[in-house]
Amino acid sequence: QVQLVESGGGLVQAGGSLRLSCAASGRTFNTYSMGWFRQAPGKEREFVVGITWSGGSTYYADSVKGRITISKDNAQNTVYLQMNSLKPEDTAVYYCAASSLSKSLGRIGVRSDDSYNYWGQGTQVTVSS
Repeated sequence: QVQLVESGGGLVQAGGSLRLSCAASGRTFNTYSMGWFRQAPGKEREFVVGITWSGGSTYYADSVKGRITISKDNAQNTVYLQMNSLKPEDTAVYYCAASSLSKSLGRIGVRSDDSYNYWGQGTQVTVSS
């Protein structure tokens, strides 16, 4: 069992920055990957970024590459989502996710929400124009 607690969401003006945090607890030793997804009203959940523990590989959605960076703190079992140059279209509920289903998710696997079996409660990010 893994618990994910998110924080850092809020309201920001276009061009501003936010930093989201996701703290993992429980049986994290068999968690192989973590990622961030987002869902805007009336739209399907979409992939933002994912990271694998072994090798430290990261994968970014094309829409956020260059503006959003994922990082991790192994001692704190925490991953961060640094978001810069935010746009109104970034407005969504952001979800942290973790996977114990695969030891090595690849470029395609990390983009699917079916690859993850643990999810946070979500945190609202609103970008005003």
